[in-house]
Order: sequence, then C-alpha cells, then structure tokens
Amino acid sequence: MTDQPEDPAGDPAAPAAPTEDEHNELLRVRRAKLDALRAAGIDPFPPSFPGVVPTQAVHDENPGLDAGAETTNTYRVAGRLTQRRGQGKMAFLDLVDRSGRIQLQARIDVLGPEKMARLLDAVDLGDILGIDGTAFVTRRGELSLLIDDYAVLAKALRPPPDAHYGLKDVETRFRQRELDLMASAETRALFVTRAKIVAAVRRYLDDRGFVEVETPVLQPLYGGAAARPFTTHHNALDRDFYLRIATELYLKRLIVGGLERVYELGKDFRNEGVSYKHNPEFTMVEWYEAYADYEDIMREVEELLPRVAEAAGYDGEIEFGATPYRRVSLADAIAQETGIDIAVHDTAEQLAQAIKDAPDLEDIPTDGLEWPGLVDDLFSKRVEPKLVQPTFVIDYPKALSPFAKDHRSKPGLVERFEVFANGMEVGNAFTELNDPDEQRARFEAQVRLAEAGDEETTPYDEVFVEALEHGMPPTGGIGIGIDRLVLLMTGHHSIREIVLFPAMRD
Repeated sequence: MTDQPEDPAGDPAAPAAPTEDEHNELLRVRRAKLDALRAAGIDPFPPSFPGVVPTQAVHDENPGLDAGAETTNTYRVAGRLTQRRGQGKMAFLDLVDRSGRIQLQARIDVLGPEKMARLLDAVDLGDILGIDGTAFVTRRGELSLLIDDYAVLAKALRPPPDAHYGLKDVETRFRQRELDLMASAETRALFVTRAKIVAAVRRYLDDRGFVEVETPVLQPLYGGAAARPFTTHHNALDRDFYLRIATELYLKRLIVGGLERVYELGKDFRNEGVSYKHNPEFTMVEWYEAYADYEDIMREVEELLPRVAEAAGYDGEIEFGATPYRRVSLADAIAQETGIDIAVHDTAEQLAQAIKDAPDLEDIPTDGLEWPGLVDDLFSKRVEPKLVQPTFVIDYPKALSPFAKDHRSKPGLVERFEVFANGMEVGNAFTELNDPDEQRARFEAQVRLAEAGDEETTPYDEVFVEALEHGMPPTGGIGIGIDRLVLLMTGHHSIREIVLFPAMRD
C-alpha cells in the first residue's frame, strides 16, 4: 500500500466563531448534501449497521507493526468523522468512537470514482460513518484502516465543535453535554470512569451479600436528612408529595422487615444552594446492615474506598489504601482548630459568645443560629478544609444526629461518623437508633427546632416510629455521595464537571 504524509495540525490560532449568516449558510449547505444523498438513493439514516467492533480493538489486535506494514486483517468500525485531509485520489480521515480514534485512508482505486467523490463532497465532519477496512501502518508508523467500503449512518445537519480547539464555552459544555462529549476525549473518559466507580460500589456490596432495592422517590413525608425538599402535587390522588432527600427511613423499614442487608444507589433531591460541591439532584448510595455498628461500617469504608480508587485508576496524593484511617472526635477536631470546647459551651448563647470572643473567628456568623447550626459552621469553615487525607470524624453531639444511637460510653454523644477526604465530606454513618421511644423524643426535639425557625430539620414520621415498634435489630448504616466520590477519584473540583447534565440557571 502507498500513502502520502498526513497534513500538519494547521494554524495554532483558534478560529473565530461564525456569524449568524455564516451559521445559517452552513446549515443550508449540509441540508443540500442530505437531499443529494437521498436523490442518489442512499438512506442517510439507516436502521442498523451490525458487526461493529470498537476502534480500540483494531489497535489491540495489531500491536508493534513496523511502518509501512500491510495486513489482511479486516474490521467493521463506526463512529463520528472528526478530521479529513487530502483530496482527489487519496485522503486521510479520523474516525472517533467511545473507545478512541483511528485513522482511515480512502483511495480512489479501491472505492471507485463515485464513492470517493461522495466521501469527499457529500460527507461532512460530524457525520456518523460505518467503515469496512483493512488494517495497515502508514510510513509515519500510524496504524490505520484502508477503507474497502463505507456507509453514511447519520448525516449531521449541524457542524461539530472544532476538532483542534474543542468546546471552550463553559456554559455550552454543561448545557449541551453531548457537544462536550463529542469534542473531548477527556470528557468521554471521565464519564466512563464515573461508571466504573458506580460499578465498583455495587460490586463491593453485592459481594458482601447486600440486596439492592428500590424505594419511593415520591414520598408523602420526606426524611432521613436535614434539608429542604422539592414539593410536587399528584393530581389523581389530590395530595402533595416530596422528592426524597434521602432513602434512609425506607431502607431501615426493610431492615425491620428482615432483609438484614440492603442498599439503594439512586437519586436524591434537596432544594438548597448550588455550589462547587452541591447539585439539587445528586446520586447517593445508602446501605444498612443488621447486627453491625458504626465501627463495622468504618471498616467497610476502609475496604471500599481503596477498591473504588483502583477501579477509577486514581493516582493522586490521597492515600486511600493507608488504612486504618485517622479517627478524631468532632469536639476534639473543633477544639484543635479553634480553641473552643463545644462540650463546655453547650447552649447557643454560650457558644455564640465564645465565637465572638475568639480572635480569628470573625467570619463565623452567630446571629439567629441555634447551637447545632453554630457547631456546623465552626466545623465546616475551620476543620473540614484541612481534612485532606481520609479521616473519620466520630462521636457527634446528640442534637446534631436525630437518627443515631446514644454512645455506649460517652453521655450526650451518639455513635456517628462522617468520612472526609480532600477537605470534603464523602459519607455520613451511624449506629442506627432502634429504640422507638427515643426516636419519638428525637423527632419531637426536631419539631421544636423547626418551630424556633430552623428550616432544615427532620419532620416527625409516625409511620417510621411505628415500624421501629415492631423491632429493628442493632444496625449500622451509611450514606455516601457518589458525585463527591467521583470528584475525589478524578481530581475535579466542581460537581458540574462530573454530572452529565447539571442544574443551571436560565
């Protein structure tokens, strides 16, 4: 086989965006080519193209060939046309699928004048092509496919993002993720990695005998977290429902029913602020295990995170495999960073005054906050950013934890932990409260906080209390944010980067 040198990348200056008139002309020209294909009896949107293999398979099956090598290995591949170089009797094209890129060579002596002309004139960048070809290596040493035949599988009526410069507008990247995926191999790889992370979590739990379940997304009463819900109305039932903020209470009712080890991996919804680590719609995994406590759950987290890191190909500075992870109580963590002992300052008034008296806590608001809110602000602003390596913050005050069991040896505390890494909370876990009378009292305390003006309290759920009255065994449980786990494992810094279609303002 003969080939000509591939063209260089071209002008390093990014092209200017087309004007509206230029854009409309591009659309007109592409539609004219669509009409021409149909006039020639060619279906530009055929129903199938069976027998396709990933382009990566071509690379995998032809390693180490010398420049200029020819083979008899034939393949059927398909993907999007991203570049084309050359005219006349020979041209080089780049085809991209999910697995990667492969160079194609088109020759008039193989395709014939009519098919060659159609490939050069009627086919545009962005079109989806099916290719039957034979593997060879160019003189420059690049594995390629000589096109034996081709088919147009989908005619693109709009031009793709620029192949060299990608999609630079951040708003467009998030609003039209399909264009971001089309333009960026890194973005495609990111969301494949996300899928591997989710699969690794499922595999770990399935291998440990957990049962994956599905509980209602539309709930008559939200619960399981301190957050504001989204509200909707069911017309046929003529009643309001809430998009769930957590799966916790339903999953614990399944523990009561005897399933013993359950998990759910799905969407939760919280009607609160949007930030680099918050999206109103997010993915969580929660699992609950009968006859376990929060120490057991910590050990499971120490087993899970290294497995997820391996599945994601993580190679950063966070030492997920360095177990056991550091453990520090919430009170000690706050005292170490602020000098304030929250156990001593155990009322809102006392804690607010201690914050005001501290020399370097001017940015911590104190007006209008109850004691739990003050503790949360101290921790999130002074402690959390410094928790870079995996850390279990344990033993929380009861007022912050309406579903956790009283600590067996530390009065006033509960058996709860949160796991942090890279300055961010990843998971929240308890030895679960299973005393129905104590749970009822905790709900009543939450109601009093709500009456005092706290908008993010847990509502009273009598159905859940009645379930506990049937008897729930000792149980450990945890919720882990999948989106934050992906942030950690991929080195990204904004949740909008690792969610395919994040919530956006108009």
